[in-house]
Amino acid sequence: MREPNPGTTNGGISFWYAAEGVPAPREPLPGDTTADLCIVGGGYTGLWTAYYLKKAVPFLRITVLEAKFCGYGASGRNGGWLYHGIAGRDRYARRHGKEAAVRLQQAMNDTVTEVIDTAAAEGIDADIHRGGVLEVARTPAQWGRLRDFHAAELAFGEKDRLLLGARDTAARVRVTGAVGSTWTPHGARLHPAKLVQGLADTVEALGVTIHESTPVTEITPKHARTPYGTVRAPYVLRCTEGFTANLKGQKRSWLPMNSSMIVTEPIPADRWATIGWTGRETLGDMAHAYMYAQRTADDRIALGGRGVPYRYGSRTDNDGRTPAATVEALRELLVRFFPTLAGTRVAHAWSGVLGVPRDWCSTVTLDRSTGLGWAGGYVGSGVATANLAARTLRDLVLQDSGQGGPTDLTALPWVNHKVRKWEPEPFRWLGVQGMYAAYREADRRELSGRTTGTHPLATFADRIAGR
Repeated sequence: MREPNPGTTNGGISFWYAAEGVPAPREPLPGDTTADLCIVGGGYTGLWTAYYLKKAVPFLRITVLEAKFCGYGASGRNGGWLYHGIAGRDRYARRHGKEAAVRLQQAMNDTVTEVIDTAAAEGIDADIHRGGVLEVARTPAQWGRLRDFHAAELAFGEKDRLLLGARDTAARVRVTGAVGSTWTPHGARLHPAKLVQGLADTVEALGVTIHESTPVTEITPKHARTPYGTVRAPYVLRCTEGFTANLKGQKRSWLPMNSSMIVTEPIPADRWATIGWTGRETLGDMAHAYMYAQRTADDRIALGGRGVPYRYGSRTDNDGRTPAATVEALRELLVRFFPTLAGTRVAHAWSGVLGVPRDWCSTVTLDRSTGLGWAGGYVGSGVATANLAARTLRDLVLQDSGQGGPTDLTALPWVNHKVRKWEPEPFRWLGVQGMYAAYREADRRELSGRTTGTHPLATFADRIAGR
């Protein structure tokens, strides 16, 4: 594979590990053992779950099993968006009523503060800056969707969101062609790897046992099986998100959707003067194949989007290596947003997977008859959602074990939500490829000005996706 451009590091897990390198490995599982609770997956969901359960019941013997190292997956590769979006809210409103969905949204709003406050209390320095979330529109069709989105957020109880015109948007960040934006305070920028590594160190200091380089091959009631031995526990919680398809019997549960990112070299002050972005909001747009970006603590721009969205057979990558064409497409998107950065070097490119259920709804489940639980399907919104999911898993386990009762979290509509599996191959691959081809073409036609409303191709893609 040719390099995207000279001097660009490609893969190596992610840019977030570039400065300090990957962490020193913890010991793998030495053999068969027992625990009160076993967590499979050392990302945000698994580590937050261990944290909250150990805080609630200090004598619990908790073991975390991680295939590579904590933060190897999406938790160490994402765009650093800590924000209040949650996948599936509209579907939950239809199934459980508007009030239930509003409670779920309010819980997500509160989760942003929960993560920020807990990181501070535990001394985890993750470069967190609460600048909110700014989502921009650059075409008439995007402006229409943005206004509808803004109105929907107000209808779900958000009272502090702003709808901004072109001038007020430019006062925050000067995105070329932006006709307007919507801003919410319920968001923050952070350094993903610093958060997940700090969290791993914190739970280990609390007495949680973490075994890395220990892939779990199969989960059955009261058993987590690995090549090195089996952990037996009354509760086994699956917190594997985009890597769930690697487990026996889970190939079609959650689709591992691929997302790619680039990060620039540090941008000098004179260029920042032309861009603005002094509030360091996380930045997104209203395209169908959307982008997401942040201004990092060391004044780079990290920007992501869909490249090769899905690999046949639910395969996942090893080290984040990204096709040159994807890197170039993201670089072109960066320059379309900020033409003054045309000569800026892309310092690093990488990719990772996120979990997508067939109905695009995040879920938290505990099967009381088997002791098996799981959380995930965050569809790219996992930095905050994983924290809410972990606190919900904590409450479900405590309730089931007689150490707690029902709580506001156990009553949220995503608890014990059931969803059908994805189609078998080749239909799964064909569907995802067709969906994103339609989204990209819809974006191209909207950008060309040939339509002022959402293009029918995007509506068709929504139907394929099951959104």
